[in-house]
Amino acid sequence: MELTNKNSNITNITYVPTGEEVRTRSFIANVFLLMFVALGVSALFAWQFSVNTQLMSYLVTPVGLTGLGKITLFAPLGFVLIMSFAYQRLSSTALMALFMAYAIINGITFSFILLAYTPGSVLGCFLSASAMFGVMAVMGYTTNQDLTKFGRILMMGVIGVLIAMVINYFLHSSQLDYIISIIGVMVFTALTAYDVQKLKRIGEGLEYDGQGVSANNVKKMSILGALTLYLDFINIFLFLLRMFGNRRG
Repeated sequence: MELTNKNSNITNITYVPTGEEVRTRSFIANVFLLMFVALGVSALFAWQFSVNTQLMSYLVTPVGLTGLGKITLFAPLGFVLIMSFAYQRLSSTALMALFMAYAIINGITFSFILLAYTPGSVLGCFLSASAMFGVMAVMGYTTNQDLTKFGRILMMGVIGVLIAMVINYFLHSSQLDYIISIIGVMVFTALTAYDVQKLKRIGEGLEYDGQGVSANNVKKMSILGALTLYLDFINIFLFLLRMFGNRRG
């Protein structure tokens, strides 16, 4: 803090960020940059497969899904598990490659959404998800409230939503589906604020002087942070689409 005092009155205040704050901002900026790149990659592949019948023919035929189509539906979960559990053994380059591959596979899967819903409803839900995500991200970064105490509750909410979705897969209840979607939006919106605050605290604890986290591990944490926020955003978008999306006639 640099102060200029004249006649016992503060006439000029210049704020100089500390090294910790600079590191935190840099870390968070990298996380969001990677997240936006991944979303862009997913959107590009979703659009390409939805408008190109030749590409779509590799996924689905008149008799049903092809082998590649089935792989694209289940592969994303495998990528997330590999990145999460093999984090320590993977280099930052390998982790980044897996993250981009995951974004591509997800994008191919999302092409089915573009074919099932009208463009207007997809765009509307995407913009709504962006606004909700942005507001909660800012809240998570700026709030002084400790959100860690809500972590266990939110994870229980995620598990509850998953169990309810599995049950409703057999019940085919439209009312239950709507309730699940409402709860899903609430849970992942709250998770956005929680995850951003958690990432901010990770950034505050980083050191680059050889006594803290290595540059390679910082990159890996940035990638996993981007994956976390990517999943938060995608789930908000998908649950909004389940509630408000208009299917093609």
